[in-house]
Amino acid sequence: MTPPPDTLPLFPLKTVLFPGGVLPLRVFEPRYMDMITRCMREHTPFGVCLIAAGEEVGEAAVPHPVGTEALIERWDMEQPGVLELLVRGGRRFRIVDHELERDGLLVGSVRWLEEPPAEPVPAAQAELLPLLRSIVEELGDRLPPPHDFDDAAWVGARYIELLPIPLLAKQKLLELDDILSRLEILQQFLREHGLLPKKA
Repeated sequence: MTPPPDTLPLFPLKTVLFPGGVLPLRVFEPRYMDMITRCMREHTPFGVCLIAAGEEVGEAAVPHPVGTEALIERWDMEQPGVLELLVRGGRRFRIVDHELERDGLLVGSVRWLEEPPAEPVPAAQAELLPLLRSIVEELGDRLPPPHDFDDAAWVGARYIELLPIPLLAKQKLLELDDILSRLEILQQFLREHGLLPKKA
């Protein structure tokens, strides 16, 4: 018997969060300030989804159906009414239904997507690793540990976050369950843009 969907407050943004990724956020709208305060008090996550239609501020935006849970790692309020957050991506989810609360907050009924088991980067894509290691080292605190270069899903997700890939393409890659296909697509992208040597 299928378990009932979980309830998750949603934060539609013009960005795509991947599992294991970090995302800095500035929160100032009352509906999201209330949501974040509640999440911190109850130690619960919220969902980040790419906006399909609408804007980040004002009326509730329409989210893409697949998103990632956001776990609050750090927060600060250097100026009144503006909350600075650092969140890390957790599990992916699919929205099966959502409703709009009176304050304009979207709350989704979500089902968690099954993640494929962890596997190493195949030898055919091993050339991706030195470049990513150098990028991570250069970014320093902007991409805090844990770093897992032995996990093909982690490697692919970090590349997708860092590369200038259109948002809709990033969303499609988030929805893609085949982790090795992700790596092959990224390898081709890097080669076409001169970041990896052309095949002889």
